[in-house]
Amino acid sequence: MHLAYGEHGLDVELPEGTFVIEPQATPGLPEPERAVADAIARPIDSPPLGEFMRADNTVAIVVSDVTRPVPNELLLRPLLETVHDAGVPRERVVIIIGTGLHRSSTPEEVERIVGRKIASSYEVVDHVARDKSTLKYLTTTSRGVEVWINRRYLEADVRIVTGFVEPHLFAGYSGGGKGIVPGVAGAEIVMANHGADMIGHPKATFCIGEGNPIFEEQRDIALLTKPAFLLNVTLNAEREITGIFAGELVAAHDAGIAQANRQYVRDVPHEFDIIVTTNMGYPADILLYQSVKGLCAAARAVRPGGALILAAECRDGLGLSEYVELMTSEASPAALLERINSPGFARYDQWGVQVQAIAQAKAACWLYSAMSRELVESAHLNYCEDVSATVARLVEEQRAALGRAPLVAAMTHGQLTVPRVA
Repeated sequence: MHLAYGEHGLDVELPEGTFVIEPQATPGLPEPERAVADAIARPIDSPPLGEFMRADNTVAIVVSDVTRPVPNELLLRPLLETVHDAGVPRERVVIIIGTGLHRSSTPEEVERIVGRKIASSYEVVDHVARDKSTLKYLTTTSRGVEVWINRRYLEADVRIVTGFVEPHLFAGYSGGGKGIVPGVAGAEIVMANHGADMIGHPKATFCIGEGNPIFEEQRDIALLTKPAFLLNVTLNAEREITGIFAGELVAAHDAGIAQANRQYVRDVPHEFDIIVTTNMGYPADILLYQSVKGLCAAARAVRPGGALILAAECRDGLGLSEYVELMTSEASPAALLERINSPGFARYDQWGVQVQAIAQAKAACWLYSAMSRELVESAHLNYCEDVSATVARLVEEQRAALGRAPLVAAMTHGQLTVPRVA
């Protein structure tokens, strides 16, 4: 079986009868760039983008950072053409990489994100959530949290948000308002939106929007910023565009969510004893911090006390320093959960540690990656040297313990698939 892993994938041998859980086979659009241009010209619940721009406008376009497999260059070319057709010159356009609380982009990554030609022809800047001089106050939430947003975005006359609609482990879905919070939001509201109490809410999980406090707060704040236009896409396992959703933020995002549900939510007949999963390969598995999404998706379909094996390259290691410091600060996942849920506790990137620990409370977890044994075990994960051999050993151990052949599943594209147990 071929797993999405790094840039080239990983071939593994799994037991005969392994249940394969993967996205619904959906063909890519035959002429995707033309389809993007058509969607911009015929948007959902919105006038065409070109109709509400003037030549003297300033334009800010938010794009996803390197951790998301969004075909930004393909989306930007028709967008920029529309902007210039309205008479807006290049010097009045800024492209903002929505890094949220992630690290800044390298020059090579900027070219990968927007394409070499666009990177050399337009002003492309990283959002910096912790530098308040680059932010502007927007509002204070009902919870008393100040909301600061990227100044260049807020002060632009025309604000455009792009992204990729996929299942998200606690925000319900990516895309939509998530392009603003956390994409171009200040650290304080990101921390509050991703706080332990919010992530602990029963509806803060994959594929739930209504009643999900994280999703709803992200959308509400995004609407307060008055975005002029949303451009979101869905992708298939080959990273081809399967749907384009342009127009008013809520209507376009909801249309993208409907398509995401058709492609990514997969019914399975029962829970499994052993699941091999991935995080969709590069760039989604660049860090363990990102890759726990694939682990959490698989945890939805593993039986309590079962085993999860995550194959994620993690070429850049565990994550940023705050995440690593918190992850390695306690002796066990249970101790980490207790600390994170203690009154008043707040740390950058704690949500990544929290959701991993929740998965580990349900099943034993192994990681196959490019990292050393020492680094893997420092994250409280079992080190996997060979996926095929580890699965074979776990099958025999569970056969002896259960008195039957264990039920094995494989999620070849990890977070791009959300199993729903009958």
